[in-house]
Amino acid sequence: MGKLGIFMADGCEEIEGLTVVDIVRRAKMDIVMISVTGKKEVTGSHEITFHTDALAEETDFSELDGIVLPGGMPGTLKLGENATVNEVIQKFAAEGKLVCAICAAPSVLGAAGILQGRDATCHPGFEEKLCGANVKELPVVTDKNIITSRGMGTAIPFALEIVRYFSDDETVEQIKKGLVY
Repeated sequence: MGKLGIFMADGCEEIEGLTVVDIVRRAKMDIVMISVTGKKEVTGSHEITFHTDALAEETDFSELDGIVLPGGMPGTLKLGENATVNEVIQKFAAEGKLVCAICAAPSVLGAAGILQGRDATCHPGFEEKLCGANVKELPVVTDKNIITSRGMGTAIPFALEIVRYFSDDETVEQIKKGLVY
């Protein structure tokens, strides 16, 4: 099973970020919440404050097998402006490691050139920011090592697809049962 990181910025969509963390941990996988704010406390787009596990500047990204970007505004913009986020997503994509983004955050992947020629989805209204992607109107789209999703309402299937990437259908079905999904 892989070890994941999830970038968290002030203004992120809390459900998109924390749902992924919850479901990945239910699958007994490691996921590190990584703050890009310079402090471990992050306040989401709906003024919910939570603590992360690590700061970006202290994280050894070589230990991770995948990275996740939650959406939300202005969190997505902050992720897109962050040099570490851009460096990590480009490096991971080039190495074939898992790169995931939900809601508006696939626009960060698009701006980084990661979606060129790939199938992807995003929150309605961000399609033109997917730069060269084959845009699909599906809840979750997986194209090799890239997983994208549409928004808060698709956070559970997005997280389950991330788990499936590193495990199997049986594990996903067990988690779904526990969620009453």
